Amino acid sequence: MKTLIQNGYVLDPESKREGKFDVLIEDNKIIKVAEQITDHADKVLDASGCYVMPGFIDLHVHLRDPGLEYKETLETGGKAAARGGVTTICAMPNTKPVVDNGEKVADVHSRAKTDSPVHVIQIGAITIGQQGQELADIEGMAKAGCHAISEDGKSVMNASLYRKAMKLAKDNGISIFAHCEDITMVEGGVMHADEKAQALGLKGITNAVEDVIVARDILLAKETGVRLHLCHCSTEDSVKLVEAAKKEGLPVTAEVCPHHFAMTTDDITEDHGNWKMNPPLRGKEDVEAMIYGLKNDIIDIIATDHAPHSEEEKNKSMAQAVFGIVGIETSATLTYTELVDKGILTPMQMAEKMSYNPAKVLGLTDKGSVSEGMIADIVIFDPNKEYAIDVNSFFSKGKNTPFHGYKVTGKVVGTICNGNIVFEA
Repeated sequence: MKTLIQNGYVLDPESKREGKFDVLIEDNKIIKVAEQITDHADKVLDASGCYVMPGFIDLHVHLRDPGLEYKETLETGGKAAARGGVTTICAMPNTKPVVDNGEKVADVHSRAKTDSPVHVIQIGAITIGQQGQELADIEGMAKAGCHAISEDGKSVMNASLYRKAMKLAKDNGISIFAHCEDITMVEGGVMHADEKAQALGLKGITNAVEDVIVARDILLAKETGVRLHLCHCSTEDSVKLVEAAKKEGLPVTAEVCPHHFAMTTDDITEDHGNWKMNPPLRGKEDVEAMIYGLKNDIIDIIATDHAPHSEEEKNKSMAQAVFGIVGIETSATLTYTELVDKGILTPMQMAEKMSYNPAKVLGLTDKGSVSEGMIADIVIFDPNKEYAIDVNSFFSKGKNTPFHGYKVTGKVVGTICNGNIVFEA
């Protein structure tokens, strides 16, 4: 089976090649990239006026499967990912039961091959049941292909236990994905601690809740030598800490979610659960720091923290609602609208931060590039489409987002995963 993508503007972060090229796919591999390809193909896609980029790799997704399938499944999450141009998902382990051993990792990987149209990499938990008391089966999960361990949704507060996990992760060649939150300092907070919280009569979450753990985790990574990836950074000081770590040459990377560079607390229009996320929307200085970090390659990656919930769980005050918003179907268009269209990032940098850099964090040498010999994971993105985000069109079971009705520019119009066309607009 041969598929030919014609007339597109190719962006390849690995080779830095960009321009008008055709791309020929045979089975699941890219076999030719050239200015004009005349080879016979079984399927021809016209990408005129569109960017052709490596499929996006989302390091931070909650698929809710196993155990919480009323929120999301491997199938619905995979279809939502394909619509968003995401061809590889890293699934967080805070499922029910928690994914904390090799057998559970292998189970998700096995079911994903048949249920999901995109690749799924299951991330393992750091402690058994994410209870913070006893280390999970780190070696077994690494052998099952987890690539990283994470206590996402919380932090391992016992620094000694966490350090042992870091050493085991390093020994097994996998990374730590860190959710940075000092739970002892949250004190019932539900949104950023500022004037908006006071006006809404809600308890606030200060920046220090994140910053204290960012600093701790960087210092522990320095001691153990583990590859540390900081999830959903949201504060000005987290960017400063990451910048200092990089200057010191530490193996530290960081991600930011679109909601943390697209919105501030000034955008919150009402006390509703769709505005409740963890970390919360921050102040203007923090958002400016996120944008500075992205522009200057301090923050390496754009990920979503896609967190689907039921309407019942979100349609209430922030004081009672659960944390989390969906994002996998809107991340590309929000990135283009808020960063590329405004001249903050180049289209190539978008491809780097959404595909190439995540591939490097995961150690995937056959993804993150539109070049010969690579796995045929490709997204076709039309930068000229203008529309309003509509939750009613989402493939995800979760409709919980503050971006409903948000006017955007740029749209995924085609997604190819492992050589198969898994989404066409």
